[in-house]
Amino acid sequence: MKLLKQDEHTGMAFNCFYAGDAASLLRKYSTDVFDLTVTSPPYENLRNYNGYKFDAKQMLSAVYRVTAPGGVCVWVVGERIAGSRSLSSFEHAFIGRDVGWSVHDVMIYQKKNTPFPRSNAYTPCYELMLIFSKGKPKTFNPLKTPTVRNGWETAVYGKGPDAVNRKRAVKLKKEKVKNNIWQYAVGFGGSTADKVAFEHPAIFPEQLAKDHILSWSNPGDSVLDPMCGSGTTCKMAHMNGRNWVGIDISKEYILIAKKRLASINLST
Repeated sequence: MKLLKQDEHTGMAFNCFYAGDAASLLRKYSTDVFDLTVTSPPYENLRNYNGYKFDAKQMLSAVYRVTAPGGVCVWVVGERIAGSRSLSSFEHAFIGRDVGWSVHDVMIYQKKNTPFPRSNAYTPCYELMLIFSKGKPKTFNPLKTPTVRNGWETAVYGKGPDAVNRKRAVKLKKEKVKNNIWQYAVGFGGSTADKVAFEHPAIFPEQLAKDHILSWSNPGDSVLDPMCGSGTTCKMAHMNGRNWVGIDISKEYILIAKKRLASINLST
């Protein structure tokens, strides 16, 4: 894979981190330069992100401009539950649509271990993964999962008015395309075994980032995380042969991300 050095029109670098406001920094990149974004915004102040907040409309607009036609933005978002649901995660889908994105899919990130049960409702265990696309997605490499049954079996077919079961041998496939509910363990050893990542207050699993990178991009493509936090998307992009750019408004979080990338012998 050939690593990109810089945006050929503006000189902005790839395969590096930037500390600063992503909406402003992305204006320095050309239009249509990124193939995929995988990110999670700091929604509803559920965590203290060093006091920083963000504007969903502004961010989704900025990412849309720099996304190539057919590119995808994976937007992982949850919401506050305080007696009742705020529904803000669903609002993000409408905001994205209003600034130009197509809502290609609404996927579920299901957490296998859920330490925060509700007293008057079932335990919350998921976040939305909004799959925005700039037109029809140009890349889809479907992930597959083993089937419960495979090999040759006898199957019924063509039952007619005589109610006679006709049978024939069919071969069941060993794999099938995954559905759009993805399960991941969270916490140390689940999200990652990289201890330095937990210096950030909220991370998503490395496997989640990897699965989306493999699904919606190809080796050599460019992957963006404009709210990169501890650098999970960038780490997985590098390890899977993609170019990448990570931006975060917090200099402290950029230092965490750089430590993680340094652990895989990447010069940043």
